[in-house]
Amino acid sequence: MADSRLPNFRALTPAQRLDHIAEAAALTADEKALLSQPGALPLARADGMIENVIGTFELPFGVAGNFQINGQDVLVPMAVEEPSIVAAASFMAKLARESGGFETSSTGPIMRAQVQILGVTDPYGARLALLKHRDEILSVANSRDKVLIGLGGGCRDIEIHVFPDTPRGAMVVMHLIVDVRDAMGANTVNTMAESVSPLVEKLTGGQVRLRILSNLADLRLARARVRLTPEVLKTRERSGEEIVEGVIDAYTFAAVDPYRAATHNKGIMNGIDPVIVATGNDWRAVEAGAHAWACRSGHYSSLTTWEKDTAGALVGTIEMPMPVGLVGGATKTHPLAQLSLKIMGVKTAQQLGEVAVAVGLAQNLGALRALATEGIQRGHMALHARNIALVAGATGDEIDTIAKQMAAEHDVRTDRAVALLEALRRK
Repeated sequence: MADSRLPNFRALTPAQRLDHIAEAAALTADEKALLSQPGALPLARADGMIENVIGTFELPFGVAGNFQINGQDVLVPMAVEEPSIVAAASFMAKLARESGGFETSSTGPIMRAQVQILGVTDPYGARLALLKHRDEILSVANSRDKVLIGLGGGCRDIEIHVFPDTPRGAMVVMHLIVDVRDAMGANTVNTMAESVSPLVEKLTGGQVRLRILSNLADLRLARARVRLTPEVLKTRERSGEEIVEGVIDAYTFAAVDPYRAATHNKGIMNGIDPVIVATGNDWRAVEAGAHAWACRSGHYSSLTTWEKDTAGALVGTIEMPMPVGLVGGATKTHPLAQLSLKIMGVKTAQQLGEVAVAVGLAQNLGALRALATEGIQRGHMALHARNIALVAGATGDEIDTIAKQMAAEHDVRTDRAVALLEALRRK
């Protein structure tokens, strides 16, 4: 098991960091080369993944450290363009580690496919007809994927939802409830939905229209919990008790106000999406499910909760849909996606989902802690200063020199970077 602590990692060069991760994750020379050189995704392979390919697009690929999940150390690959995300997640994981790290759990890998039926005048009668023939419907659905059945998955049940009065008349919607094992499952459940449609039409006398998965994967949930004592949270300027209260105040704002909740949840996805991207999963599906889940009460609200236990410790939790897979799609075809899974050391899709929500919870804590203390811009702009130095034309050692000076001045602007660069080069 790799040690997820990465001491002094920020001070190392990218090559030195890669050496450390390669040793920690037991990467082969070929795998290490994939990360050290551009072009990890060959153009021919990219051309087979999507249409109209003319090239590939690279993102920074970092590793968040310090994560301990269910007592196990985890190195977390993250592909993202925004500064401060990897640093914030790593620092919050370091604080959490002092209190035992993250606890996670998840439900089974259950996805839904929807079959829309129109043209019925007896929608409730159609519902009972479908339920009566449940076993026959399951049999047809499961006849299309023997591999999944062999792995212990398959269509487990059906649900029938009736909308008796829509602008298009009565509508009956049948859900196939499918255990997709370690796949994300979209292709599997879509194929099943299409395969049962003739039988559904025969049983109901209606016409089947849409046959498609739902991205509200409310039966496929991942959860994480973290507990931090005031002693762990304290800073030189503020007591831990003050920070606990500030985090809870900030969370409560998101819980009651959708304008704040949108930004609050975006911060959570700042942690989750880079993990999803790095592993070749469908981050749009995860985003869609997350935001639909956030308004399941009829009010758009926070994906996390923060509260204080009887001992005065801060307790954070998250529970949300996590439709991710280890097999199929870009997860199998993109070489770096496979490498990400190896670095992370996950063996099942459920484990991957649990790591992702733990990172989301850490990222949320980082944002709320900053907002409750010095404000979000101080730390973020200090890290963003490197980007501004690059924009100004700095290269090599100039980047760090200019970034550090702007951060020290609390004045991170392109025109300031240009002036500093000119002064540096005059010397």
